[in-house]
Parts: sequence; C-alpha cells; structure tokens
Amino acid sequence: MTTDDRVSAVYDQDVSELYELFYAGRGQDFAADGGILAEVILDRYPGADSVLDVGCGTGSHLQSLAKRFGEVAGVELSESMCALARARLGGAPVHQGDMRDFDLGRTFGAVCCLTSTIGYSRDTAELEGAVRTMARHLEPGGVLVIDPYWTPGNFLDGHVGHDVVRDESRTVARLSTSTRTGTSVRHEAHYLVADAGGIRHLTHVQPLTLFTHEEYLTALEHAGCAAEHLRRDGGFVHRGLFVGVRRG
Repeated sequence: MTTDDRVSAVYDQDVSELYELFYAGRGQDFAADGGILAEVILDRYPGADSVLDVGCGTGSHLQSLAKRFGEVAGVELSESMCALARARLGGAPVHQGDMRDFDLGRTFGAVCCLTSTIGYSRDTAELEGAVRTMARHLEPGGVLVIDPYWTPGNFLDGHVGHDVVRDESRTVARLSTSTRTGTSVRHEAHYLVADAGGIRHLTHVQPLTLFTHEEYLTALEHAGCAAEHLRRDGGFVHRGLFVGVRRG
C-alpha cells in the first residue's frame, strides 16, 4: 500500500458524515458495544478509569464509554472524523494521528481499537508496530482490546454487500465488494445519497490486510501483554476480540 493509497482510504468529509447513519441503520448499537467493552476491561483491570479509543471515528463508542469511565480520549487519522468526534464529545480530547506511531505522552487504564481499524496495517511488521504503540499507552495492568478484521480462514473473497438506510432527510444505498490477493484485500464501496438537493454518488476504497489469530496474539505478546482471543456471539464481537493485559 503506497502513501497515496493510505490517504485515499481515509474517510473524507462526505463519507464521514454517512458513517454513523450507515452503521446505525445496519443495526449497530454503540451503547451496547460500550457495555461489552466496559465489562471486558473491568473484569481484567477493575481499577481502570480512563480509556483511549484508537481509530475512534465519530466518537460514538467513546460517548458510550464516557458513561462508565472517568476519562476518555481518542486518536483518529481522518481530519473530518476528528471534527465530528470533537463536536460529539465536548471537552474530551481527540488527537489526529496514525495508530502506527502516535505518542500522547501518557498512559490509560485501557486502550481499544475497534471496527477492524487494525486491518489497515499492511503486514505483520506494521501490525506489531501498531500494537506496540497502543500498548505503550497502557498503565501496568491496563487492558488493550482489538476488534479485528477478517482472518485468511473466514474471509469471503468477492463478497458483495448491499444496504439501504434512511434518516429523516436522506436515503443512502450502499453497494460494496471485497476482493483478495494473497492476504491483501481491496474493499470498494459505492454510496448513492438521495436528499432534497438531489442524488450524489460517493466512492470509498479501503486497502486492508488479513491476519491470523496467531499473528494477533503474537503481536500482543511481543508488546508485553498477556494475550487471549475472547470469543463472543452476536453484535460487534462476532469475530471475537483480541485482548491483552500489560505486564507490570
């Protein structure tokens, strides 16, 4: 993946504004997600009272987590996503940065990386670098939670997705397809957005990578964490969560 590929994969203003509508329309419950995350974190580190969400998007998960933890913060690469998250979260800090190399100069009780954001790592070296960066932001005993992308064993090559979602002013139709070359995936989505101003066509292409369970667990171990794959049914955890607890 070239630098240009990375830039084109970042959510721009138009697609950012559709993100939450689309996922909520598909039935994603951000509040329920936050409850699951809080349970996973506090079961392993009852003293956790601060959470950093890496790849926080529009801040919906952080909004839910803020009801359960005393302090929340976000890191997000997309400038337009950062703006939407800041508006949603009020005073909570949202830093523009890359999951592979950000440095906030402090630690948190928990760090999470959700909605398959980790899949933007283009190889195991970048995967391990991103996990190390996140783990460096953990207190001793802190919890790192990764919501993974598909693995080579469960990815459906050529899968076509189709959804129609609505709110009070817009109807959005989305068609997407994912194609695989080795462990690299090209996910291409086309949006038709209809509102009082007419119909617009948006395109968003994302290069992603398939990693095995063993590669996720190894990355966590190499980052100084005790690692596990937590399997749960339903909701946003249908692929399971990779969880690391930072050793003291």
